[in-house]
Parts: sequence; structure tokens; C-alpha cells
Amino acid sequence: MEYFWPLAMCTALLIGIFSGYPVAIVLAGIGVIFTFAADVPILFLSTGVSRTFSGILANWLLIAVPLFVFMGLMLEKSGIAGRLLRSLAGLLGPLPGGYAFAVAIIGIVMAASTGIIGASVVLMGVLALPAMLENRYDPRLATGIIASTGTLGILIPPSIMLVVLGDTMRISVGDLFAGAMIPGLMLGGLYVLYLVFIAVFRPQAMPPLPAGDRQPMGAALKQLARDILAPMGLILIVLGSIIAGVATPTEAAALGALGSFLLAVLSRQLDFRTFVAVLNETTRTTAMIMFVMIGATVFSVIFRKLGGDVMISDALGVEAADTNPYRVMFVIMAFIFVLGMFLDWVEITFIVMPIVAPIIAGLDFGLNQEQVLLWFAILFAVNLQTSFLTPPFGYALFYIRAVAPADVGIKTIYTGIIPFVLIQLLALVLVIAFPELALWLPETLLGN
Repeated sequence: MEYFWPLAMCTALLIGIFSGYPVAIVLAGIGVIFTFAADVPILFLSTGVSRTFSGILANWLLIAVPLFVFMGLMLEKSGIAGRLLRSLAGLLGPLPGGYAFAVAIIGIVMAASTGIIGASVVLMGVLALPAMLENRYDPRLATGIIASTGTLGILIPPSIMLVVLGDTMRISVGDLFAGAMIPGLMLGGLYVLYLVFIAVFRPQAMPPLPAGDRQPMGAALKQLARDILAPMGLILIVLGSIIAGVATPTEAAALGALGSFLLAVLSRQLDFRTFVAVLNETTRTTAMIMFVMIGATVFSVIFRKLGGDVMISDALGVEAADTNPYRVMFVIMAFIFVLGMFLDWVEITFIVMPIVAPIIAGLDFGLNQEQVLLWFAILFAVNLQTSFLTPPFGYALFYIRAVAPADVGIKTIYTGIIPFVLIQLLALVLVIAFPELALWLPETLLGN
């Protein structure tokens, strides 16, 4: 059988993942085992070691990962999101769905300033979900909007995933940040439009706040202006410095980390124990990402040596003369969507992207190769956002379940997320149909 060894590696990977072992160990272990099983020269395995040191451990760009993680966690501790939620809820309270709109807007703002999915979802779940349920919101709608807007941080820059994608695909992170801006804001806007639809046709699903809980308009506006100033300032510092070419992504991440630390100090929410907890969580998250990168490097080196990339290319029919590039794109996007039900974005990025990116780059979409790769990277990011929401292993769903009241079961959460997953798929289709959504801003601002 021509592709026996690549298929055997894929089978072993599935078994290893569902066995419960850490994915990084599974990836590296399979690479080493199949080096001996397929009689690959042991010296060839050393290429994985050299790539680990030269491409990962010595990569200046990847320093941005712990800095962005630190920035997001420190902003969570500063209490900015809680104050902003109360301000927006007070302003939008008289409207049907005031709390839901407030959560959607905060999800967009915090996504552009933190990018930490678990922190965003848990924070909104703790702060907003009890108030929404107390105000007789439909639990499915309440949990759905919190989980979906909490995941916007994986797409709206500055995003850790975009930094990792830029390194994996050798694309400018500045281009990726600019390219993801319109799709990310468009997705947030689609969430808001869905809430408008519910407010018009099903107002009983998210009633307005009782009159006694509302704030005077003037006081609410004043408080909102004060509370939104800090996160917007941080967004301008981080994204503005990258897009303007003043700072590299790593330098901008350092500015963001320093800015978030100062905001936490000024808000008087930071003590030594909290600071140590943030450092510990930053170290764990960064180590997890790096460990998976190393394991995926070992796996991909042996997988390609055994013909895995050729197997996938043949399966997609890339060599056929009548290959429709959009058919190949559809198959890859569907494959990534299914993988997202079982794997985290980190594993999918390091396992799949190095194999499929060259295939996509070689297809004719009427764009040059740089544009195709940038467009595909944004599509990949939009698609991977669904991995946090799709059962059975959507992380955002479990974050919500952990902070929700006991009477809000996992079935309610699974049902509530369906409309928002469909909205994400709609956004993905729109970016596929109109590549300008991902390409216009980088070309306009950066000339790329």
C-alpha cells in the first residue's frame, strides 16, 4: 500500500489524542516511534532538533507570545471589563437585550486588548450571566452570546494565534493583524445584528432592565467614557505602533504588557499574590504552546519524510488538470472545522498548516502567492475560532459551564451556541467569497 506509513501515523495520532495523553507528547512520541518502525535513518530525526532550536527557541517573534498572554491576564485582574460592563449595561438597560448588547460590545473591546479566551469567557460568565438570568433572559441566548463573543480574542488582533500563524507561515504579523481586523469586527457586528433580530422578534428572550436598576443617561455616558478610555488607549498603543511601523509585534507586545501592568497598579487591583498568579499562568500557557510546537515539528518532519504531504495532495486532487481551487479550499476548511471539534487551535495550527499551506499557495485564485497565503491564514483563523464553540470539546462551552448555575445544563449551552456557530460559518463564507475583506486593509495601510 503506497501510503501505508502516513496513514498509520494519522491513525496513531487519533488513538493517542483520544487516549488522554498530552498532545505534545503524543506528537513527538509518534514521530520517534515511526522513525524506527519505518526504518527512517536516525540522523534524519536530528532535522527536527535543529528546527526546534533555530525555528522555535531562537525565534525573536515568539517572544510576543508570553508578553501578549501577560497583557491579557493583567488586564483581567485590573477590573476594566467589570467596570465597562456595568457602564454599558447602565446605558443600554432601557433597551430589550441591554445586557446582551453590552456583553457583545465588551467582547469586541476586550478581544482587541486581551486575546485570552478562557479569561474573557469566565470573566463575562461571572459578571454578566447571573444578572442576565436574574433578569429572565433565555439561558440559551445568555450563554451563547457570552461564549461566542469571548472567543473573538482569538481573531481580533492582537491575537496570540495570529502571532503563531505568522511564524508558521512566514507571513508578516503586521499584515495578519491588519488582515484580521475587518473579518473580526464583521463577525462581532453579525453577533450584534443577530441580537437586534432577537430584540425585534423575540423581545421576551432578553427583556430590558427594570426601571429601578437603570441609570440616568448623563451619568451612564460619563461613566462609560471614563471606563473605556484605558482599554482603547492600550489598543491604540499596541496595534497602532505595529500598523504604523513604529514597533515590531514583539516590541508592541512589550508595550502592551507594561501598559496593562500600570493599569492594574493604578486601579489598585494588583497585589503580590495576584502578580505571582499572573506570572505562573503566563508561564504555563507559553510552555504549553512551545511544547506543542516542538512535538508538532518532530511529527511533521517524519510525516513528510514518509510521504504524508504527497498523500494529502493526492487526496485533494491537486495534481488534476481540472482542479477547482475553491473545491480544494472547501475540503480543507471542512476538514479544519471537523478537527476543531476535537483539537485545540494550537495542535491544528502546527499539524495541519505546514502541510496544507503549500498546497493552497500553488492554486490559482486570481491572486499572487503572498495574497493567497495571507487570505488563507485569515480564513484559517476565522475557521479555528469555531473550535472553541463546537461540541464535544469546545473549550468556551466548558468555561461557561464551570461558572453557570447548576440549573443551566450542558445541553442548554450546546443548544444556545448553535446560532452563533452558524454566524461564524457565514462570516467564513463571506471572507471566502470576498477576499478583499482580508486583503484590503493590509494593502491600504501597509502597501502589501
